[in-house]
Amino acid sequence: MPGMDVTRPPFDVRLDSEPAHRGAHHVQSLERGLAVIKAFHAGASELTLSDVARATGLTRAAARRFLLTLADLGYVRTDGKYFSLTARVLELGYAYLSSMTLPEVAQPHLEQLSARVHESSSVSVLEGTDIVYVARVAVSRIMTVSINVGTRFPAYATSMGHVLLAGLGEADLEAYFEVASLDRLTDHTVTAPAHLRRELAKVAAQGWAMVDQELEEGLRSVAAPIRSRTGQVVAAVNLSTHASRTTAESVRKDLVPPLLETARAIEADLAVGAPDRARG
Repeated sequence: MPGMDVTRPPFDVRLDSEPAHRGAHHVQSLERGLAVIKAFHAGASELTLSDVARATGLTRAAARRFLLTLADLGYVRTDGKYFSLTARVLELGYAYLSSMTLPEVAQPHLEQLSARVHESSSVSVLEGTDIVYVARVAVSRIMTVSINVGTRFPAYATSMGHVLLAGLGEADLEAYFEVASLDRLTDHTVTAPAHLRRELAKVAAQGWAMVDQELEEGLRSVAAPIRSRTGQVVAAVNLSTHASRTTAESVRKDLVPPLLETARAIEADLAVGAPDRARG
């Protein structure tokens, strides 16, 4: 909201001060422009020039140039003091989603699953240290934060994140732990790397994950991997419910079996592509 003290968004958008590892092809101005866009988020939808400079690590002069350029292109609006994103930025995300078969394939399966168990269901992919929702069917509001396609949450505190992390190769998982910040979000959040590693090994062995109130008090969720034809974990599907109306045991008994069935059905459809594309 206007006037809030913005020091950094939920994910770090500040520019790398040591870009020596970048290839000769690297266009730093593009990186800076994207960092400015990512400085805006649900908790800071309207930012001053100083807010953006602080969040990105840019000078005020550089931040101003990028903001005004984005305004010229229609991605940002300003009243002279505060800046905010316009709906045009949705074009960037839509270009990605429209090129994916996954949301198109998953959506009808999520609808069937939610209708069957009367709980909200979602599909997400791993991006950096976060999960990003790419498909969702909500049957009730059980979180204080509204979840939509494009919503991001830290992978370590979510069932889908556990599934996606458990599917990483050893080198990629090590890279994750090098940069991930395991902050305590609730009294139940696993923040010890060794504990999380043990949990991920368990998830990899049993083929599904349950997270009990680690992201938000009262939220219990279970997730299963979605694999490519080569066996690689490419996404995760979940069911989320409120802890007041389900026990951990009832989740295992009543929700895990249909969730696993749905994951296998999505995988089968992904193997042949979306129905309309297959007919084409």
